Amino acid sequence: MRKESLLSVGIDVGTTTTQIFVSRLMLENASGSTVVPAIKIAARETVYRGNIFFTPLESETEIDMEAVCGIVAAEYRAAGISGGMVDTGAVIITGESAHKRNAEKVAQLLARFAGDFVVAAAGPALESVLAARGAGADELSVARGSAFNLDIGGGTSNYALYSGGELRESGCFDIGGRLIRVDPAGQIEYIAPKIARLCKWSGIPLRVGRADAAALRRAARAMAEILEMGLGLREKSKAYPEFLTDGRDIAPPPPGACVTFSGGVADVIYRPPGGGDPYRYGDIGLLLGEEIRKSRIPQAFRPESPRETIRATVVGAGAHSTAISGSTIAYSREQLPLRNLPAVNWARRAESALYGDGDTPVAVIIQDMKNPSYQDIQLLAAELCAWHGGRAAEGVPLVAVCENDMAKALGQAIRAVSRGAFPLICLDSVAADSGDYIDIGLPAGDGSALPVVVKTLIFG
Repeated sequence: MRKESLLSVGIDVGTTTTQIFVSRLMLENASGSTVVPAIKIAARETVYRGNIFFTPLESETEIDMEAVCGIVAAEYRAAGISGGMVDTGAVIITGESAHKRNAEKVAQLLARFAGDFVVAAAGPALESVLAARGAGADELSVARGSAFNLDIGGGTSNYALYSGGELRESGCFDIGGRLIRVDPAGQIEYIAPKIARLCKWSGIPLRVGRADAAALRRAARAMAEILEMGLGLREKSKAYPEFLTDGRDIAPPPPGACVTFSGGVADVIYRPPGGGDPYRYGDIGLLLGEEIRKSRIPQAFRPESPRETIRATVVGAGAHSTAISGSTIAYSREQLPLRNLPAVNWARRAESALYGDGDTPVAVIIQDMKNPSYQDIQLLAAELCAWHGGRAAEGVPLVAVCENDMAKALGQAIRAVSRGAFPLICLDSVAADSGDYIDIGLPAGDGSALPVVVKTLIFG
């Protein structure tokens, strides 16, 4: 295989900051030239580390779409790239920004602006994973056994636990440094409703229009205690469930696990700010970082230096959001690229009815078939063809995504059973499940692999 690479872009529109990151994904054939090719991402090279901008807002409920596009355009010029040069990547709307009224519109506009194959995504599950991978917690867990990342931003704190390089748990808390905004004189300009209730439950006299340094520090401490509760270090209070972003509690890390901190607050956790105005960023992020540094978290777990702190999520989006499918694949090239395919687990295929009557393709996720026999594949192919033929409009492709290495054999069996009645995309070595969305790019690796992005689209 000739040397090949993909130019990838990550754009993160967060609660507090907007950033971009450009990387080059280097592909190689890991199996050599005499057997079936196995195309892998061999290296990720940084092309451009963007500047950090405050996220522009039209109001408390809307992102300034024109200003955000202006930031990205200027950053593209600084990086020396254009949208037509970009092969893959992700625009992610994170934290409180994902709940703005026009968040989905902003994400879709930026994705089109950023490049034909850049996807739009949002949601705490995806953000947790991208931040952890950008910080390097996944790789750290290979050497240390277990490692988790806590990405503390302006509106949320994302948690992802890895063991032996595999994701074991993820979650998100509504805890962040910009949930209380403060002017240079220390007067409170805004308190998020959840934080106001937390302060009331905790007996903290905090209110808008008042300057009270002691109360602000107590509020930061109460927020750090919510994180301690989530990590199994403190008894959970009645207030705790309200701070679970999607209502789902997490499994805490095992004792002695390594911890990396990322996000805008992380630098304060690793390095005390050394005086100066604690409200110089217009919020309590510095206070929150100090309280986390003094909390039980770094005492109970082994702090390790992350690969990235404030840029972890955008680096994850730019360098780690794209996977390469396995090389034993089958596809109809004229159908590519495909975007925003709802993922439906084959074991729960009745869910496909949620996505219309068959005018739009879905990605059928096939799990738990390790080392299938010839008869297993023939039976599955027949069942898939009957299912697809019964629901899909003419010309809609059957998209099968296999967790294990079997897609080429399955694709051949489907073509034999269907006699080419419909287009086919059959991928392997991709992990996804119902509720995910999948984007499939143009062929790479001399046509023997496909770039795939598995994502979550959640806008509040």
